[in-house]
This record gives sequence, C-alpha cells and structure tokens, in this order.
Amino acid sequence: MVTTLDKVDVVTVGVGWTGGIIAAEATKAGLTVMGLERGKKRGTADYQHVHDELKYAVRYELMQDIAKETITFRNNKDQKALPMRQQGSFLLGDNLGGAGTHWNGQTWRFLPYDFEIKSMTEERYGKDKLQEDDGYTFEDWGITYDELEPYFNTFEKTAGISGEDNPLGGKRSESYPTPPMLKSRMLRMFEEAANNMELNPIMMPSANLSQQYENPDGETINACQYCAFCERFACEYDAKATPEITVIKTAQKSDNFTLRTHANVVEIITDEDDDTKVSGVKFVDTLTGEEFIQPAEIVALTSYIFNNYKLLAVSDIGEQYDPETGKGSLGRNYCYQIFGGATGFFEEQFNTFMGAGALGMALDDYNGDNFDHEDLDFLHGGNMAITQTGARPILSNPVKSGTASWGEEFKEESIKNYTRVLSVSGQGATSPHKDNYLSMDTEYKDAFNVPLVQLTYNFTDQDRARQKYLAERAGEILEEMGASHVDLSAELTDYNIVPYQSTHNTGGTTMGADPETSVVNNYLQHWDRDNLFVVGAGNFQHNSGYNPTATVGALAYRCADGIIKYAEDGGRLEEE
Repeated sequence: MVTTLDKVDVVTVGVGWTGGIIAAEATKAGLTVMGLERGKKRGTADYQHVHDELKYAVRYELMQDIAKETITFRNNKDQKALPMRQQGSFLLGDNLGGAGTHWNGQTWRFLPYDFEIKSMTEERYGKDKLQEDDGYTFEDWGITYDELEPYFNTFEKTAGISGEDNPLGGKRSESYPTPPMLKSRMLRMFEEAANNMELNPIMMPSANLSQQYENPDGETINACQYCAFCERFACEYDAKATPEITVIKTAQKSDNFTLRTHANVVEIITDEDDDTKVSGVKFVDTLTGEEFIQPAEIVALTSYIFNNYKLLAVSDIGEQYDPETGKGSLGRNYCYQIFGGATGFFEEQFNTFMGAGALGMALDDYNGDNFDHEDLDFLHGGNMAITQTGARPILSNPVKSGTASWGEEFKEESIKNYTRVLSVSGQGATSPHKDNYLSMDTEYKDAFNVPLVQLTYNFTDQDRARQKYLAERAGEILEEMGASHVDLSAELTDYNIVPYQSTHNTGGTTMGADPETSVVNNYLQHWDRDNLFVVGAGNFQHNSGYNPTATVGALAYRCADGIIKYAEDGGRLEEE
C-alpha cells in the first residue's frame, strides 16, 4: 500500500549543496519545502577524531553503498556493460550533505569561454575548429558568465571562500569574502618558477577557510587547522564549508522546512490532468520498505548527476539521446576530466604530510582559450596547480619510473621520497562527443528493482592530445622549480572505471537555449514539465579545467530564483 503525504510547495530529491541551497532560499521566500534524502542524517558531532585513513580514504566510509546502487560501464556501444563493483574512478557521496561533505574545497568559477565555447571558438578559429564532422558536440550553455556572476558571488559568500582575484578569470563584482590561505614553502617555489616563466600564479580559491567567518545567513565557518584530512573526510572543526554547516543549517532554522532521511525516490509522477507538469514523487523508506507519494507544486531534482538522469529516464520524462541519429537530449554530452601532470623528485624534504584540501597555487595560462589553439588539435585546456593536500602514508608511495611496484627497492624508495616529491597537475576538460552518453541498462537493477544507469564513455583524441600537452607544461614548471628528476604522467589509453581519477562527472541533463540539444533552460526548468527543475553538474554541456562545485552552487542559486519566480507566476520562465 502506498501512503500519500500532505502536499508541499517544493520537494527536493537529495539534500546536499544543491538541495540545501534551494531549501534555504525557498523557505526564506515563504515556501514549504520537503527535503528527501535517501541516506542518514549526520553532522560535525559524528566526525570527532576522524583522522583514520584506512576507514575513510581506503574503505570509503562516507561513500555510496554500491552493493545497493551502482552504474554499469562500457567504453563503446559494441561492448557489454558491466556493473561497477567497487568505488574507483569517482567517489559517490552518501547521506545528508552528499559529496559536499567529503570534497576538498577547491572552488573555481568556470571561465566566460566555458559558457559560450561553441560561439566563441567559431568566432576566433572558424567552424571547422569545432570538429563536428569527427563527432564532437560542443554547445553553448544558454547563459553567459556575466549572467551567472551574481550567483557565483552569492555562493562564495555563503561558503566564505578564501582566495584572491584571478587575472585570467572572469570579472568579479566583489573580492572573495576571506583572504587566501597560508603560502607554504612548496607553493612559494611554484610561484617563483611560474613568475620566472612569465605565467600568472594565484592562490587557489578555497572552502577551507583562512579565518573564522560568519556568512550572510548567520552561519559560522571556522579557520582551517591544516590537518590534511579533507578529501574523502568530513571536517571535525567546521572549517570546511559543507552543506551541513551552511545551507542545510539555514533551512532547518525555518518551520517551512522538513527533512526526511532514509527516503529513496524511485519515480517522478506526471500530473494525470496536465502532462506539462508533475504532481510529486514516489519514494521508499529504506528502513521499513514502506512506499510513499510526496505531492508537491514544484519538484527539484538535486541529487548526483547519475541519479538525476536516472529519475528522468525511468519516469519517461524527456527524449533519450540516440548516438546513431543524434536525436534526443536526455543522457547527451556526458563528460569527465583528464589530468596531465608531472612528478618532481627533490633532494630536500618538505612537510608534505601537512596541508588542506584546497591549499595550493594555480595558474590559468593553459586553461580555456587563454592560449592560442590555432595549431593545436584540441580545444580548451586545464588549470595548472600544485596542491598541498596532505600525503597520507597508506596511499602515498612515490617512486621514480622504472622502480619495481613491490619489494625491498620499492619500500626504500617510498620511504625516501615520501617527503621529497612534489607534483604539478593540469586538470583538464574533456570534450563532448556523440559516442559518450548515459542510458538505462536493460539487464541490471538496483536494490529497489529500478534499472541501473549505463555509462558509455571513452577518452577522445582531443582528450589525449590535451592531456599530453598539459603534462609537458607541468614538467617544465617542475624543472624550473629545481627538481632533480621529473616523470611525466603516462599518456591516456582507454578510460577505465578504476583507479580513482576525479568525482567530476558532468552532463546528461544539460542546459541550453534549444530543447533539441538540452534538457533544461537557463533557470534549470525542464523543457517538458514546467514545474520540474533539475540542477547539478549534469547541466554542464561540457566540462572545464576546474572542480565543478562553485559552478554547481551558482546554478543552484539561479535555479532557486527560478523556483521562486515559478511559485509566484507559474508558466515557462524566460531569460531576463
């Protein structure tokens, strides 16, 4: 038997950064909000003495249980897709806060070029540079950087981001709310080398705060302790901006917000009387197995990209992308990232075991279209950075190329190099391609008998060329820093679902100005259902050379504006 609950103004499917932002803003506007989170409730009190590398970094304490929910993967449509049986290439968050709990805190704004990549590339280089005949599917996002800038600013104020102006980034209306983090010795070496090469290094914008800060909602974020347990870990000091200590806490102060955990949404319900709208969602209580319907005036999908896509697909909302015909937008333009970096071995020692998730220096001279691509066989590039995130001993075993991967020599070299190795990495975009997409698996299902998402993905020729280019530039910087030996990262072959690479999955529910090539408009309102909003990195038409969180946060604030406008006036939202 299915129980129907009382109707609310807004229901969010997932309560992390995006769900928290929408809940906080909607409740401020007087709307009633139900936040459905399939994981458990958690908070700072759960993370005291969290410095357990084996539990959190190796055994993935904070991650999704893929025995219950996973994806299937193949490199191309002629292969059989098989389930991902262990966390590997990316780490899917779980419980209240989602991946926003265990992120590093690197908080970049995407470049103006990112939002208009198709039109800007064609204007500068001509249409042939887009390589559409080779299957590349670059699209503009239907919004410009200038239109999104106020929302970037709002997100940075909410999270208290510590940083400094980027001479190669988009224009800012205000400076970062807190100053940059401390500049360690290895960062100063990178800065000096970059300046010698006439590049433009800056301190990385960080959600690990340089000083205590009270955000506009009255939430306090503390100063970072540089303990080096950020990525894959929660923060025991409330010094890393996460949804639980910012937007979720703000929403929970309002009587208009209700949080329901252990609530796994399995379907979006289309209105029986009006197929241009949805009427709510169906969810299962993961503790009791009971089924519920949550009616709502507005539904916001605010979970991770795979789940946002999955709910649209199983609810038959939108047209599934077909790589053979190019028709359909749902599942289109899945993208990921590449890392073209280098490792430098030094004779001197560094305190590499200390740090923070976003303690680093970076430069954008090789990112976006900040360098000439006329004679290069790829578009875009990557942000080049050195980070001091903390070299933890279980997962840090640096040895020079050619060293055995086990035995006495490996052990000796690992111990020697543990504090003598510095890495510079170019975090690069990947290019959207017609053969990379999301679909639904026809064989495998999750614990709730819902089909799994099927990922069809491989690196493209552009990705391989971009990665090689960035690795060579990283090597040049390390040589200028004085490394006695430099190893470039291996060139890309086929993409594999292991080992870990980055949790920067994008696409599948893209935004744009054309329903033929996008799922939502620039308010993240679904083209086929006026009261359905979909927000997350799935909205990206392609990836960038940055971590996605700040852009996701900005889009969430844009979406919240759209939801509030819709609640007031209804109908199709138009760009102002």
